[in-house]
Amino acid sequence: MKYIKRIIDKDLDLREKAFGAINILGPKGSGKTRTAKERCSYTIEFEDESRRNSYLLLADSNINAFLNFPRPTLFDEWQDAPKIWGLVRLACDNEDCFGQFYLTGSSSKKVNTAHTGTTRISTVTMYPMSLYETSDSNGKVSLKELFDNPNLAIDGITSDVDINRLIFVACRGGWPRTMAIQNDEAKLLIARDYFKQICEKDICSLDNKKRNPEIVNAILKSYARNIGTLAKKNVIYNDVVANYKISEETFDEYVDKLKELFVIADVDAWNPEIRSKKAIRMPKKRIFIDPSIASAALGISPNYYFKDFDLFGHVFESLVYRDLLVYSSSLGGTIKHYHDAYNLEIDWVVTLSDGRYALVEVKLGSKRIDEGINNLLKFKELVVENNKDKNKLPIREPDLMIIITTGDICYTKNDVKIIPITCLKD
Repeated sequence: MKYIKRIIDKDLDLREKAFGAINILGPKGSGKTRTAKERCSYTIEFEDESRRNSYLLLADSNINAFLNFPRPTLFDEWQDAPKIWGLVRLACDNEDCFGQFYLTGSSSKKVNTAHTGTTRISTVTMYPMSLYETSDSNGKVSLKELFDNPNLAIDGITSDVDINRLIFVACRGGWPRTMAIQNDEAKLLIARDYFKQICEKDICSLDNKKRNPEIVNAILKSYARNIGTLAKKNVIYNDVVANYKISEETFDEYVDKLKELFVIADVDAWNPEIRSKKAIRMPKKRIFIDPSIASAALGISPNYYFKDFDLFGHVFESLVYRDLLVYSSSLGGTIKHYHDAYNLEIDWVVTLSDGRYALVEVKLGSKRIDEGINNLLKFKELVVENNKDKNKLPIREPDLMIIITTGDICYTKNDVKIIPITCLKD
């Protein structure tokens, strides 16, 4: 299959100029190895059965021989030979080289290394494909351009993706393997199989510790039912203990392992200090790194969401999170949410390293757009009032406010830009 250019490639281009080696982390099946192979002259695959024993013997007997392979060299599944990390780190030191090595491996394999590799080995996270990378977004509106130019003209830009397609791609997910499959029903099998592997194998492979796949299944089902919400930990825990005997400590361990696998995320709240500390609530928002796993966990097909459109609204919020995560990564962005004691909530807040930030409300259609606009403007009023108080530190006003929706046209209302997710790119 022809390589599909990934947004992370821009970041990797820059890192190659600063570091001797790059370690790519991320969910299994997100395309880490394929992206690294495109950049390397030679690949050493420790899971290649025809060469595995030879590679492992070489790693034990004469590991320096790996430095003789053509550069840049990719060490795929390097955790099978943990000494590779030290070899690469030392080579970067001795040779003062740039962009000479890549390391990739399964997120289900965890090894401890003697040295961090700081300033020598740069670690970057790769996520599943965004809608722009899968060609489900036309990319006519750039997140970077919106940050650089808050007055960017977007009115009249259209998307031809309807709600049927949007529901399908949310269930299909951003897994590169689906791009090679022609049949839509068959594409849905990738996320379902991934979910099964998580429960039965991956969560045990992290540290070779046996875990109950039924409990993993129950945790992920509860996360899926609470996707995009601020559900407290005890809500999910009680869902699980209703059917399985599990201590809170063990439950926490299971959840931590699922986070290490890049399956779920508990997104932190954003605190801009425009309210008193007592007024700011700091709950975590429950999210799947790729929304397709939520559908797989619940065992539902795209057609189900037409019966439960409210649930799809939460799944859609998770999809928006994934895409904003991918699009903002090249800008040094982070994604959080906002919630205070006065019930003012902002779905997502995209913050950049230079202090700029965007407020993002997620709406399924036109009926609730005005509600989202009101939320955004209320927050902006708080910033204005804060800045009038000479006893408080001034806070910059949002450079950018976006509502991401399933509407088919971009437009601006009350200084708020309404943008279909299928028009957005990095």
